[in-house]
Amino acid sequence: MEDKDPKNLNEPLEGHSDLHKNENETEHISEPVTPSEVPVATEATTVHEKATSSEEAAARNASAPEPGSYLTEQAAGGNPAVTAAKRQSLIWMAVSLVLAVVLVVMLVKPLAGGGTSKNVAATVNGEKITENQLYKEILKKDANSSQILDSMINDELVRQAADKAKVTVSDAEINKEVGYLEDQYGSKESLDAALTQSSLTRDDLKGLVINQLRLRKLLSNKITVTDAQVKEYFDQNKASLDTPEKFKLSGITVATQAEADAVLKQLKGGADFAKLAKEKSVDTASKDKGGDLGFVAKAQLEATIQTEVAKLKKGDLSPVIKTETGFKIVKLIDTKAAVPATYEARKDQIKDGLASQQVSQLQAAYMEELTKNAKIVNNVSKKTTTDAAATTTNQ
Repeated sequence: MEDKDPKNLNEPLEGHSDLHKNENETEHISEPVTPSEVPVATEATTVHEKATSSEEAAARNASAPEPGSYLTEQAAGGNPAVTAAKRQSLIWMAVSLVLAVVLVVMLVKPLAGGGTSKNVAATVNGEKITENQLYKEILKKDANSSQILDSMINDELVRQAADKAKVTVSDAEINKEVGYLEDQYGSKESLDAALTQSSLTRDDLKGLVINQLRLRKLLSNKITVTDAQVKEYFDQNKASLDTPEKFKLSGITVATQAEADAVLKQLKGGADFAKLAKEKSVDTASKDKGGDLGFVAKAQLEATIQTEVAKLKKGDLSPVIKTETGFKIVKLIDTKAAVPATYEARKDQIKDGLASQQVSQLQAAYMEELTKNAKIVNNVSKKTTTDAAATTTNQ
């Protein structure tokens, strides 16, 4: 088995907090084979086209984020799919900030004019995806509507395949996957901050987890992860599997040195940190929580903050720290000691990660196969895909 770069397995979720390294400071990430790293926004067309259903599937899978790809990275360092899927599922939301004007007008007009759930954006084997459902997802994710609809169609295809195969996902399985992610970010609060920065809710996360687990089970007959592979991965990456020392921090970020100096003076005079954070901080991920940043590893912090945090004792305030995103004051609340990894503690996470990596590699072909055997009516792109032998027809 090829050794993975240990540094690439413990990187924080991009956008987790403005205290964290920015994208330019992170290491290069080696990702598993996937249909597309960052989907390209596409606009609906009114031109009547003809294409085979396999071509339709390839086009949709190229533009849509992979179903459940967020959860192909499930555990703190050592889950081989951790960095790749997290980047993929969150970056596509960050980069698609501007809605396609033509599509937004197409969807908003009927809704603003009293549209109801009966207005259908697409059907998948007769199951409806309404315009209202689509519009809610667009507002929530700030992404191109065709891209979002393609993702919703793929999710429905997977759901139907799971129902047909009698594949179920238990609450225990969902909680296990979420627990991996909470471990990755040090705490429940830190994961919540990462989700907020990525315009995701806990319900969104649950949906992604369910989709990923369905895919893993549906493809289980094509996935092979042996105990020998798991042990080999552990031996080759043991250093990266250790849980590093973590710091529970609170922070206040302001725009200027003068503002930061004034805040620090108030804090030293006895002002309440949480109250000032809510009033003054511009860090949207933490201000509403009184500046609480949760537990973070040293490597997740900007270099200038790392230096100051290393000097602090519990309860201490840092001096004003100049960073790329503003002027910051942090307070050390608590610490967690580093924990060396053991094979028994990590083997399930590694096995799940290796399985998810294989899912990522198999997913494009599997989604194409589901599409070839489905009837999909897309009222946004004006296409109907029937089966493997059929061509696209106009609505």
